[in-house]
Amino acid sequence: MRLRIATWNVNSVRLRAEQAARFVDEQAPDVLCMQEIKCQEGEFPREAFEAMGLPHLKIAGQKGWHGVAIASRLPFEDVPTLMNCREGHARCVAVKVAGVDIQNFYIPAGGDTPDRVGNPKFDHKLDFYETLTAALKKRDPKAPLIVTGDLNIAPGENDVWSHRQMLKVVSHTPAELEAFDAMIKSMDLLDLPRLAVPEPEKLFSWWSYRAADFRKSNRGLRLDHILASPGLRDAAIVDGKVSAKVHDTVREWERPSDHAPVTADLKV
Repeated sequence: MRLRIATWNVNSVRLRAEQAARFVDEQAPDVLCMQEIKCQEGEFPREAFEAMGLPHLKIAGQKGWHGVAIASRLPFEDVPTLMNCREGHARCVAVKVAGVDIQNFYIPAGGDTPDRVGNPKFDHKLDFYETLTAALKKRDPKAPLIVTGDLNIAPGENDVWSHRQMLKVVSHTPAELEAFDAMIKSMDLLDLPRLAVPEPEKLFSWWSYRAADFRKSNRGLRLDHILASPGLRDAAIVDGKVSAKVHDTVREWERPSDHAPVTADLKV
């Protein structure tokens, strides 16, 4: 069967429940991984997700900030997260659906200055990556695993609007690119959206609210990722093709999140 996994930083799930319903109606994801839900578990709009056909919910929330959730059309098993945030933030949630371990993360943005000593937020971000990478190294690469979410790094030259200018900006600095690369290499993870849209084509999933017309300025970043373990290679690459997409038209909707949803299909 086809298992369609979506990731979306919704930037407040209560504000965007109607948009989530529209996206689910149009794209029919089987699993929707959300970040920045910005609510506690009891405040999550469960009835709205039940009505859109995603009744199975795993939520890790906190008051006003951060928060992650997974909404599934299919029943799931609980599985432990690969790691927990050192600051106690709600940034990790995980389930197993159709035999696939899905780990959903909202990795810290890292503040404004790429300095581990002078900027604790940047240190937190790199520590998060280092801890996650260490955990991945202990996993069996043949086991079906998806690492997804707002990972807050645009890893490639064509994942940013200007590689040269962004090298000094948090999200694309050399230290972050190294951390992302180490995570990928920890178990040879497959970058499904980038496999579907090969280099050198530009590919973005986030655009700042500051631009009056995000299409016109197109100063985007690819911060939202769906990464698969080698054990899912045959499920993800069918007849030589990967089915994955950034749904950038969602960014055009009224009062959108600054992130667009990303989907990838597996044959399981």
